Amino acid sequence: MASSGRLLLNAGLFQLGWFACVLGAQRPLLLLLALVCLGVHLAWLAEPREWRLLLGVSLIGWLLDSALLQLGLFDFHRPGPLLPAWLALLWPLFASTLRHSLAWSARPWWRASLFGALGGPLSYWAGSQLAGVGLPLGTSTSMLVLALLWALLLPLLQRLSRALI
Repeated sequence: MASSGRLLLNAGLFQLGWFACVLGAQRPLLLLLALVCLGVHLAWLAEPREWRLLLGVSLIGWLLDSALLQLGLFDFHRPGPLLPAWLALLWPLFASTLRHSLAWSARPWWRASLFGALGGPLSYWAGSQLAGVGLPLGTSTSMLVLALLWALLLPLLQRLSRALI
């Protein structure tokens, strides 16, 4: 498959998987579609050791979102300290884009920082609206916190994507 076709397939799989995850908060069977998207990526698009990147980024993301949950940034309207499955599954899907459809953001570093500051909070906000997640600190405060975090996080994840493969 041509390079541009691979990039489009990666972006499409991520978008389909993203929607399956956030809508899967209310309809858990949709999470199977997200798993299929991840499987297609691994089977057709992933580089030989890319699973290491998906695992490493997922662990970082799970820790970050768990900390944000404990700090009261999110309200999933259910008890417990664990992230819901739909949010946990978003992290390997996101990681699958770093060396593919989001590779353009890797250099210079400020491009990843700017994209992270804008795209990260917007993704969380849209996901919260579709999945019914509360933002107890308020939308503005939550988006500002997420913008600052993602301005730092995406350049670090892009650097990790070069180190792990």
